[in-house]
Amino acid sequence: MSDPIGAISSRLGALQGGGLTGGLAGGLTGDLKGALSGGVGGTDGAKRYTFDIGKGDGTAGTGGPSFGDTLTKAINQVSEAQDTSSDLVQRFMRGDPVELHQVMAASEEAGIALEVMIELRNKVTEAYRTLINMQS
Repeated sequence: MSDPIGAISSRLGALQGGGLTGGLAGGLTGDLKGALSGGVGGTDGAKRYTFDIGKGDGTAGTGGPSFGDTLTKAINQVSEAQDTSSDLVQRFMRGDPVELHQVMAASEEAGIALEVMIELRNKVTEAYRTLINMQS
């Protein structure tokens, strides 16, 4: 994966011309897309959570979803995975007919989805701090 900080610093001109949101979204999306487009989930009929963040070309107003909309969708998917996991655990503990492997798979899926979102948050925070330091 390429260096997200390097990509952001090369797009500094876009930030000054198009505002923080457009430039930051363009810089981050290109470099994080590869890490997140693989998604989270199994191939055996389980739900697949993909985090597709866009083209990453830094252009604004292309008619596609905005960075904020995509991020909101990804957060909702992670929340849904955690809710599903919690529901399966509660059903298993009550003695409902739920297989243990389903409970474990849902718990792992929710955990991995959360780890991906935490990494995304860390990368965005690191990129933001780098941009602020560059403007000082």
